[in-house]
Amino acid sequence: MRVLLPWLREYCDPDLDVNQIEERLTMTGTKVEAIHRYGVPSADGFVVGKVLEAELHPDADRLKVCKVDLGSANGSDSADLATIVCGAPNVAAGQTVAVALPGATMPDGTKLKKAKLRGVASEGMILAEQELQIGPGGEGILVLDEAAGLRDGELVPGTPLQDVLPIAIEVLELEITPNRPDCLGVFGVARELHAATGAPLQRAPWSEDPGSDGPVSGVEVRVQCPDLCPRFTARVFEDVTIAPSPLWLKARLMAAGMRPINNVVDITNYAMLLTGQPLHAFDLDRVAGGRLTVRRANDGERVQTLDGQTRELDSEMVVIDDEQGPTSIAGLMGGARSEVQPNTERVLLEVATWSGPNIHRSSWQLGLRSEASARFEKGLQPEQCMHAQVVASRLLLELCGARLAPGTIDEGWTGAPPQRIRLREAKVRAILGVSIARARQTEILAALDFQSADAEDTAEPQRSGLDVAVPAVRRGDVTREVDLIEEVARIDGVDRLPATLPARRGAAGMLTHAQRVRRAAEDALVGRGLHEIVGWSFTDPGLLDRLRLPPDHPLRRVVTIENPLSEAQSTMRPTLLGSLLDAARHNVARNGPDVAIFESGAVYRASQDGRLADEHHGLGALLSGALTPRSWRGESGEVDFFAAKALLGAVLDKLHVDWSLRACTWPFLHPGRSAAVHAGAEMLGFLGEVHPLVASAWDLPHSGTPSGAHPGGHRQAGGRTAAFAIDLGKVAAASPQVIAFQSFAAVPSLRRDLAVTLPESVSAEDVLARVRDAGAKTLEDASVFDVYTGEQVGEGRRSLALSLSFRATEKTLTDEDIAPARERIVAALAELGGELRG
Repeated sequence: MRVLLPWLREYCDPDLDVNQIEERLTMTGTKVEAIHRYGVPSADGFVVGKVLEAELHPDADRLKVCKVDLGSANGSDSADLATIVCGAPNVAAGQTVAVALPGATMPDGTKLKKAKLRGVASEGMILAEQELQIGPGGEGILVLDEAAGLRDGELVPGTPLQDVLPIAIEVLELEITPNRPDCLGVFGVARELHAATGAPLQRAPWSEDPGSDGPVSGVEVRVQCPDLCPRFTARVFEDVTIAPSPLWLKARLMAAGMRPINNVVDITNYAMLLTGQPLHAFDLDRVAGGRLTVRRANDGERVQTLDGQTRELDSEMVVIDDEQGPTSIAGLMGGARSEVQPNTERVLLEVATWSGPNIHRSSWQLGLRSEASARFEKGLQPEQCMHAQVVASRLLLELCGARLAPGTIDEGWTGAPPQRIRLREAKVRAILGVSIARARQTEILAALDFQSADAEDTAEPQRSGLDVAVPAVRRGDVTREVDLIEEVARIDGVDRLPATLPARRGAAGMLTHAQRVRRAAEDALVGRGLHEIVGWSFTDPGLLDRLRLPPDHPLRRVVTIENPLSEAQSTMRPTLLGSLLDAARHNVARNGPDVAIFESGAVYRASQDGRLADEHHGLGALLSGALTPRSWRGESGEVDFFAAKALLGAVLDKLHVDWSLRACTWPFLHPGRSAAVHAGAEMLGFLGEVHPLVASAWDLPHSGTPSGAHPGGHRQAGGRTAAFAIDLGKVAAASPQVIAFQSFAAVPSLRRDLAVTLPESVSAEDVLARVRDAGAKTLEDASVFDVYTGEQVGEGRRSLALSLSFRATEKTLTDEDIAPARERIVAALAELGGELRG
């Protein structure tokens, strides 16, 4: 929301510059996103001038040479006369105009200089509305003495233009949170500034109502859906003169981001910006039968709105109709049939309250978002209707020469008593960690329009404090005692609160086991040179196809978002691999061929029972390109399955997880170069080289790419991409919470090697598992250090060279000591079809 600082200062004017105001508002919760300068960068060089002569240019049919009285604009005692060449068709002698002198800077940054136009020197520029950004303007110049609402009396040449028109405006761009619709108007922000700075707050602009109560002759309103329209008010204005708005009103609307149209429509927008409550003006003579009905729309019903579009409605939306059918979509946009026209003479001004959730839903369904809908969907209160009615009524009488008909239609709202909340001093101290004097609490609440009174409780002193009445505009936001404490804290200054620890109540400040596991896993990857990325939790449905997932694959159980930001973010990611591949592609496309990244984040899968989604925290890593930087010693190694396995081992071994790999086929991993990661019977995740088709979809190197070439044209050191992803929740369950210390052995180990031939179908993991089980307590470690296939071992078989390490705690082992364990190991290998070599 854009708030003009001069407008804000009319209601609360602290002795602070714009940057200090920005700091105070932001520190009290009304965040200032940016400070804009609207109009000219500086008002210097812009003055009021009087056209004394306007003669045709001797060498140009469309130019006029003007003699302009600038008063004492240049600092001399006598009047300055300037020759200005002007191409506007409406310039004429006797006009009072806006002039930019040489040296003045225009809104686009252009600095004016003296110039010659067709041989005639020009000493400035006579300005139009659009050149000052104070109105849409037209072809002609801005004639000040024809613009209504400027000031009484003759404008004196040489007067600084900023004293006449707002040509240099500072604008605050505010981020208003959904719970604070009271700050969607200038006066609401002024109240916040009053509370934050202590500067006086002027009377509310709706404090003096020119209207009266009672029925309005010739107009009837019926509300058939009070649940969606709690209050509907209307007034009638006759003898209305439709004309352009005065320049000060145009300038304020333009600076706030709204386009001036005519005085009636501009007044409704002005009142909305001031009060936060949207309004709508009907041409009463175009309201068939003089009767408006508020009702739910019929399915398929059509309305042509003010933007010229015809929109199809459904039964959940609300329309305002007359005897000829719908005339506007409630809370969103008026209809073309009853809009104010240049010949309008009677205006029906409608100000109503609409159901916020219903307006939000209707706006989304129709793809129609307006300034009105943005306010209504945040939950305006019925009391705000008359705020806008009063402000708009006064302006219609002042600027349109209108006559207000007796009475005010007011349907549906009977009023509500203010909600009262007890604010206990003891609770304030307990929540904030510091005491705030009751007098200070009262002062803060009064500045925010809360009414409070002392409340003593001798029976329960802990309940003593203030009885607080919540103002109507805060009804939807302040509902509990803690909400009042927040109001007191943010205005008194959250930045002034001392650093205190909350009461422990027996709780110990420590990380949970799952948190320790997560941090240790991330540290293990960072320690090995990987960079952490943060990917989107949202993804597009096409990810599943690019990962080659069949229709029945478990990862196909995706969580679909009901109101996505876009089609590309319409599902929740079922795996971390997608965002890792996206990040790798981004780096490779920018000449970063060697990628080593990981991500720790949530993944989501739809539950099989159709209830809550299955959300868990995962850890994934991806390698692509070269393993180490290139150097004078030659090319480094390429990424492969075993590089990713080493990273996975670094993580799981650090967490003391007893893990293993089992053969498994994944659609997005290379067959034969992939595996499932297990901890006992529990599968933790996957590991392997990325399938060539999947890598190609992301323009990444794969085993089908020759070394040094890449499908996308980028030079690559290697031709493979490898990755793993594991469920950290399952890893935490498999990781011991307490690590028992084991002293270092005082005796040496005894190493023996075995070479055994086995069928190729037997995996090394199965071999090592059998060896460890058979080795009993004396077998300290077992590993494979060589693999051989060829004629000497026979077709369909391979030779594995095993390194076995034996150790006892009490003595140095001999061959006789380990002989029983070795025999058991050989027997176990025989059960797998193994035969010893040599």
